[in-house]
Amino acid sequence: MTGQPLTSGVDHIGLTVRDLNITRDFFINGLGWTQVGERPSYPAAFVSDGRITLTLWQVTDPANYVKFDRKTGVGLHHLALRVGSEEALQELFARISSWPGVVVEFAPENQGDGPKRHTMMYEPGGIRLEFDFDPRISLNRT
Repeated sequence: MTGQPLTSGVDHIGLTVRDLNITRDFFINGLGWTQVGERPSYPAAFVSDGRITLTLWQVTDPANYVKFDRKTGVGLHHLALRVGSEEALQELFARISSWPGVVVEFAPENQGDGPKRHTMMYEPGGIRLEFDFDPRISLNRT
């Protein structure tokens, strides 16, 4: 097939989480996102930073969930979220690296030879998150 792509970007990303309330609160209170909807009967919460929306789905049996394993499970390896500056990356790391339940894989460092910098951690519900800043990419939010 040739021609134009049949898609035009990401609508949302759905993540199954161990504890919906803990993960939702991490995104809202830790990262400053907004809850833009919910589905209590599932249960699910929809959170957004204004550019991307995540659907957070509660596992059906929290006592017997399958732990995330980026190396053996098909699907999500990690979710990478961009920040607008080196200062913002450092501020984000300082704020959420000590958040209850967060596990830091590594502090902000160059990715390869740089200039892109990133940090990797697991949010309290177990999803592996990368936060990155690339000075070559502008985040003009107009």
